[in-house]
Amino acid sequence: MEKTLKIGIIQQHNSGDVCDNRARLADKARALAAAGARLIVNQELHDSLYFCQTENVDLCGLAVTIPSETTDLYAHLAKELGVVIVTSLFERRAPGLYHNTAVVFEADGTIAGKYRKMHIPDDPAYYEKFYFTPGDIGFEPIQTSVGKLGVLVCWDQWYPEAARLMALRGAEILIYPTAIGWESSDTPEEQERQRQAWITVQRGHAIANGLPVVAVNRVGHEPDPSGQTNGILFWGSSFVAGPQGEFIHQSPSDREENAIVEMDLGRSENVRRWWPFLRDRRIDAYGGLTSRFLD
Repeated sequence: MEKTLKIGIIQQHNSGDVCDNRARLADKARALAAAGARLIVNQELHDSLYFCQTENVDLCGLAVTIPSETTDLYAHLAKELGVVIVTSLFERRAPGLYHNTAVVFEADGTIAGKYRKMHIPDDPAYYEKFYFTPGDIGFEPIQTSVGKLGVLVCWDQWYPEAARLMALRGAEILIYPTAIGWESSDTPEEQERQRQAWITVQRGHAIANGLPVVAVNRVGHEPDPSGQTNGILFWGSSFVAGPQGEFIHQSPSDREENAIVEMDLGRSENVRRWWPFLRDRRIDAYGGLTSRFLD
């Protein structure tokens, strides 16, 4: 594990043109690598519009197999730049069987590992259960040349159990590709409460586990193809927090941004010595966590 790591994040406004989205991501990755990034993190389902606003079987045609020409594209990019790249893809595992899958590419162009999203939402404008089967790989960090990455995806970020299990398996950074935004009928006050809750819960994961957190969100408005709603205004606000929850970087809420964030990975060791939460856990008393609810 490198002690100091330059992390590149790409907060992008997507269009319906998959080729254009990929080309812009590649250009931004090249700029970040030229500026010294060793790890580049992308937002959730970055190749297309966020298609889960409606339930449409034809949109399953966006899914790609792993490996495929799509993964080859990102593998070649990682090798060209000599960086580790975290991607977020709509995986076609078999006919009618799909996952929301993060694929991590090593700097030599090989696939270091993948993570299939475990928590799948089913809310208005976020109809992910229609498309995605819950992950079956579990909460396993991915070993790379820049460290052991605890990659989770979007809705997973609300669950402390997911972050904890990644930490217990040795993750050195928690990473969350994300697609979350505002519903237009909410008041500005409610919208801000939601955004702050999203930030706060992830900073809490950083603190509780003594690990840095990298969350990369979409930005910009994406219309509802059905016309039933006003679409989603993704709130950006991508951020990097240190192992005490301290902000190291935060992106704007209203525009694209590429950013390089320098992370001192050695801080986690000291923070865990000062705040030994893992030492003091009462693992003998947590059996109830495997129950749906305790009556």
